Formats: sequence, C-alpha cells, structure tokens
Amino acid sequence: MTAIDLNADVGEGDACDVELLSIVSSCNIACGGHAGDAASMAETIRTAMANSVAIGAHPSYPDREGFGRRSGYVTGDVLSESLREQIQALRTVAHAHGTELSHVKPHGALYNDAAADRTLAELVVQAVAGVHSDFALVGPPGSKLSEAAADCHMPYVAEAFIDRAYCIDGSLVPRSEHGAVHIDIENIAAQAVSLALRGELVCQSGQVIEIVADTLCIHGDTDGAAGIARAVVEVLRENGVAIHARR
Repeated sequence: MTAIDLNADVGEGDACDVELLSIVSSCNIACGGHAGDAASMAETIRTAMANSVAIGAHPSYPDREGFGRRSGYVTGDVLSESLREQIQALRTVAHAHGTELSHVKPHGALYNDAAADRTLAELVVQAVAGVHSDFALVGPPGSKLSEAAADCHMPYVAEAFIDRAYCIDGSLVPRSEHGAVHIDIENIAAQAVSLALRGELVCQSGQVIEIVADTLCIHGDTDGAAGIARAVVEVLRENGVAIHARR
C-alpha cells in the first residue's frame, strides 16, 4: 500500500489546532520567531503526543510583526543564532515532556528564500545541525535546501502543499496573487491524491508538473483546515494511501 506523511503547521494561535492534531501524522510547531511562546509550545506538544503525532520545529525569520512572511528580514549570524535559539526553545519544552523532535521545517519567507538561495540554505542546515545533527530537514524537492542537506548528510524530507497553488517551475504562487491558496475541498483533495499516487499536480497555468514528495502539508491557518484535512485523509484512504509519519 502507498503511504504518505500528512503534516500541518501549528502552534500559531489557530483555533483548529487540537482537531487538526487528531488527524495529521506530523506537525511543525511555531517556536517564537513568527509566533508561539513557551506556553503555546507546551500545549501543542502535549496535544501532539496524545495523538502520536511526530513533532518538529517551525523556525522562521525573527519577525512576529510580519508573521515571518517578509523575505530577507535578517541574514548572517543574527539569523543563524535566532534559528538555533528557536529550535532549542522547542526542544527544551519537548524534553520537559519526555519526548524529542524529529524534524525541522523553515517557515514562510525563510522556507521560500532558502529553497532558492544556496548560501541561505547552508545557513539553515548549519543552524539545524548546530542543535542536533540527526534532525531531518523538511523542504521543497529539488531545492537548494535539499542540496545543502545532502552535502551535510542530513536527512531530508521532500514536501508538497495540498492547499497552495504552484507555478510551472515548481515554486509556490506568491500569497499576494489571487488563487495562491486553495479553498475548495475537492480541489485540495484531488491535488493530494495526485501528489501521493503520481508525484504530480496541475499548476496554475493548467499544465501538469512533477513534484515527488515524502510529506504533504496543510497550513493550520487555512480556513477550515481541520475539516479539509479530515476530507483529504478520507479520500487518500479511499485511493489506497495510508497516512503515517516518516520518523
């Protein structure tokens, strides 16, 4: 049977987190850069553990005002130190609850910037390795992040989004553009099935592109995220796709 991981970005103050964590198989928890604090991290970790959901850190540019979605917000040593602090903050809370992180996934603009910029990708990889070398890095397939991780022998988990539109080059349609975020459940479910079974999707231009992923993501701040995730899991299972974390 085909299997895929289904992950969600959580701990960002969204009301559906508890329900969402009863559905997905792994999660990425905001750890202070764009959202989150010690209390929200602890609450989210407890909920994830109660549902046997794999826990990962979701660090970002240290830009709470812009929710981590402003490109190039900081660089160099300032960014590197911030990323290590964010990851370690979540790890400390995880250890206090008797568990360990399994992965790290950059958030927002940092995710997109590092996917295209080798120097920034190397900074992210080194920041992750500086906390724990066995963490997996989650990011786009065939990106500068995947190249940097491979060069450092860091496990890499290729990701695709089921609630986002793609450009023909495999990049995400900017959120500033109309239609960048999918809201129709049938459309999202169809994209999930296509990605899980065929490693492809229909991009914004209507052409079919290849995106081979190990994990599929739904954003916790997408309207109706929990209901969408539940519908997606049902459709995937109907098509012979099992959901489980890649630990």
